[in-house]
Amino acid sequence: MGKSVQFRHRAHEVSRLEAFSDVVFGFAISLLVVSLEAPKSFHELQEMMAGFLPFAICFFIFVDIWFEHHDFFRRYALQDGRVIFLNTMLLFVVLFYVYPLKYVFVSFVNSLRGIHVGLKADDLPPLFTIYGIGVFAVFTLLALMYAHAWTKRDELELNEVERIDTLASIWDNASMAAFGVISIVLAQTLPPRAAMFAGFVYSFIFIPKSLIPTVMRRKRREAESRMLAVAIS
Repeated sequence: MGKSVQFRHRAHEVSRLEAFSDVVFGFAISLLVVSLEAPKSFHELQEMMAGFLPFAICFFIFVDIWFEHHDFFRRYALQDGRVIFLNTMLLFVVLFYVYPLKYVFVSFVNSLRGIHVGLKADDLPPLFTIYGIGVFAVFTLLALMYAHAWTKRDELELNEVERIDTLASIWDNASMAAFGVISIVLAQTLPPRAAMFAGFVYSFIFIPKSLIPTVMRRKRREAESRMLAVAIS
């Protein structure tokens, strides 16, 4: 079995930009907390526990975005004007969409429990449009950050494997952004009572999430074999 070629980290310490970003991500996650006070009755405890699943879903979505963000700065250590701008916009969107994200998943979990408080069929198109815009914005910004690293590939001296990994990150985030666009289109074109399909479309994310790594993994193995053959010779 061949030895795997690891992506070289060009950042060896946490920059001020990363530290600031981590604070913003931490603050965004803290806004997801069901209640800032300990429950004072069993009923309040039940209400708090009912919010556990929506909180968990939102929490892991933010953690996934944070990992993408973390990998970018560890891999490339880029902090030029474009990266600062894209990163600032990403943090802005993350903070702004905390409550819409939480509302979507609280409503979804409540619907599974047979609770439909305050949400009518006519509310679904604007709700999924708002959510879709957030998905599109977050993953487009991440894709643009990785695309910027791709334009700097010679300056960063990315080897063949690192270039493949960079392209994989671009395609992965771009495909996620595309689902946001598809959801928006469905929300705006379908009848209100059928607008729920604008939310169900996200269940197909597994297709690019499986296809892109499969294709890139094959290309990566081929590149690793070439690099290792050169190193041995």
